[in-house]
Amino acid sequence: MDMKIKEKIAFFFTSMRNVFSFFLRLGLKTKKTKIFYLLSFLPILMALIIKFSQVFSNGRQIEGIFIFSNMIMVFYLQFLILILALFFGTSVCSEEVEGKTLTYLVTRPIPKPAFILGKYSAYTLIVILMVAVGVIFSFVILNVDNLLDFSRYKIFLRYMAVLTLGILCYSSFFMFIGTFLKRSILFGLIFSFGWENVVQYFPGSTQRFAIVHYLKSLLPPSSGGRFSFLLFRLEPSSPGMSIFMLFLITGIFLVLSCVVFSLKEYILDD
Repeated sequence: MDMKIKEKIAFFFTSMRNVFSFFLRLGLKTKKTKIFYLLSFLPILMALIIKFSQVFSNGRQIEGIFIFSNMIMVFYLQFLILILALFFGTSVCSEEVEGKTLTYLVTRPIPKPAFILGKYSAYTLIVILMVAVGVIFSFVILNVDNLLDFSRYKIFLRYMAVLTLGILCYSSFFMFIGTFLKRSILFGLIFSFGWENVVQYFPGSTQRFAIVHYLKSLLPPSSGGRFSFLLFRLEPSSPGMSIFMLFLITGIFLVLSCVVFSLKEYILDD
């Protein structure tokens, strides 16, 4: 009995790894990925414009790390990772239904949870790579004059960790939405730019019902006592609680996605 359980577990993880490898290679080549890569380069363009304007300006210079922490990270945290997680997360299931490939996939000897988790892992890694490229180049461009200041790299790594946690959490939520809603993109947009961008500014415990609250609670404090838009009206949770909640939310929606995908009968349109 123990041997059979071990074989099933080994088969599950082998199937998940094969699905991950297949969709990682496929996902990197799709037209959708190339379009979103262009979108992810916008912060680099913003950083270049800001840096060139500083070079040719005689006015007081704003520190690169301050610009990176406010302008660039606002774009990432409150727009870009939401958009990327939404479109890649919902497509884990919806693109199989819309492309009429679901019948072929579910008849293969692959556990449905292994399929959903493998594809989620592949698409999430693609999003993380997109974001990482833009964050790295933006940081280097804006801080090119202070690259030997290693204290700035601690800030950079913390921001990158927060964005990674955000991608994992949002992608699992949007994947769950995509498993049972036909118009998951519309719902996701309402959630992203309605709920997430409004509730986070509510006073008291209400803001804790937004994922972004826990992400912002992990951000480094504003340097030099300057105002940070990301921390506006934030009543932060503790770092330990924030990390726990982000992993808990991610785990819950991963489990729910597997359950719904395994039990639901999808009707393919002609």
